[in-house]
Amino acid sequence: MAPKSDHKRHSAKHKIDRRLGVNLWGRAKSPLNNRDYAPGQHGQRRKKPTDFGVQLMAKQKLKGYYGNIGEKQFKRYYGEAVRRRGDTGQNLIGILETRLDAVLYRSKMAPTVFAARQLINHGHVMLNGKRCNIASVMLSVGDTISLKEKSKTIPAVLEGVASTERDVPEYVDADHDKMTATFVRVPTLDEVPYPVQMEPNLVVEYYSR
Repeated sequence: MAPKSDHKRHSAKHKIDRRLGVNLWGRAKSPLNNRDYAPGQHGQRRKKPTDFGVQLMAKQKLKGYYGNIGEKQFKRYYGEAVRRRGDTGQNLIGILETRLDAVLYRSKMAPTVFAARQLINHGHVMLNGKRCNIASVMLSVGDTISLKEKSKTIPAVLEGVASTERDVPEYVDADHDKMTATFVRVPTLDEVPYPVQMEPNLVVEYYSR
């Protein structure tokens, strides 16, 4: 966890925040600490954004929130969401929240999605007792993640656990004494603690144009 990459990660986060004009993760350190506002509010001063612009913004926001997922992979998630039964937007959120890096972040064993991905890439995380260094691995209900013994005192981990900016949601059962977490269930959109409004229905509109 070299300071240099940490700095890069912070600037990447802030770049996404600035580009989208929202404090995407609701963090105190964001350069944009104005509260969330409706997508059309800027447009009242300038010309109203087009439907396409609003849909694109919704997609960039969702992609950015999960650590700037690449377009190809994100489109694959969308395809999977369409194939599943039920509401496509809800399915998409469910898929994103099932990623290993998302669950690690939700468990508060990492302060940011970016830090969660880095911990996984560097081999600090176990999935059902086996080392797993692929951040995009999809968890099944009942899967348990844990940190290796020597990884439990990494500053980023301690920062995540100590953070009062967010709570562990009900669909993740975290034990910070043991540094383990179980994925209890796939959440619905209204259960996911987004600091800004996410609009997966607009993402669905974007891809079904």
